[in-house]
Amino acid sequence: MKTKKLLVAGLLLLIGLSAKAQDEGFSIGIRAGLNLQNINGKDLTGDNLELNIVPRFHAGVVAEIPIAPEFYFQPGLLYTTKGAKSDNEFLGIDMSAEYNISYLELPLSFVYKPQLGDGYFFLGFGPYISYGIGGKAKFNIENVSTEDNIVFEKEYESLNPAQWKYFKPLDFGGNIFFGYELENGLSLQLNAQLGLAKINSENNAVPDEDAEFRNTGFGLSLGYNF
Repeated sequence: MKTKKLLVAGLLLLIGLSAKAQDEGFSIGIRAGLNLQNINGKDLTGDNLELNIVPRFHAGVVAEIPIAPEFYFQPGLLYTTKGAKSDNEFLGIDMSAEYNISYLELPLSFVYKPQLGDGYFFLGFGPYISYGIGGKAKFNIENVSTEDNIVFEKEYESLNPAQWKYFKPLDFGGNIFFGYELENGLSLQLNAQLGLAKINSENNAVPDEDAEFRNTGFGLSLGYNF
């Protein structure tokens, strides 16, 4: 609940900044692009996860608040999708899985943005916090395919691989990005993201499990500052 309130507060902050943008020198922009996502960490036995990258996307709004010459605070509110897929054997079972998890994400970045040529080079970093709002889990087990909704719970109990659709809603970590903004406000950005939160729910059917799932990704996005 506290996380939901924080995301709502972030949205209200951006709305307030948008109303003041013309008078206070702030800028509001939109941003959208491609995510290349994966889930890293450990599986149930403590071995390193061997999952594959999947294409996902993000879109939303950002604000730029000047805090010093060439330095800005950049909060945002994004709808973003993350996940991973696997195609291997587990405990002697021929199975594959793919996760597509949707989040509302609040990045809080600090940006260095000096003029370079007719535009601006920028370099940014900072934390983010996300809250899961939906998604799908697809499984193919012994050539039988199923699809179900992602369930956000802190814990569950199941030894059935087709029920491993449970995740914790909270995700947080760090962002780093760089890019170039043209004089007309159009920009191109490359970014990387490292999740620090353990996003997999605790499986009470496997009390000694060592599983730790964390979101990671990088991507490319286009933006426009008004």
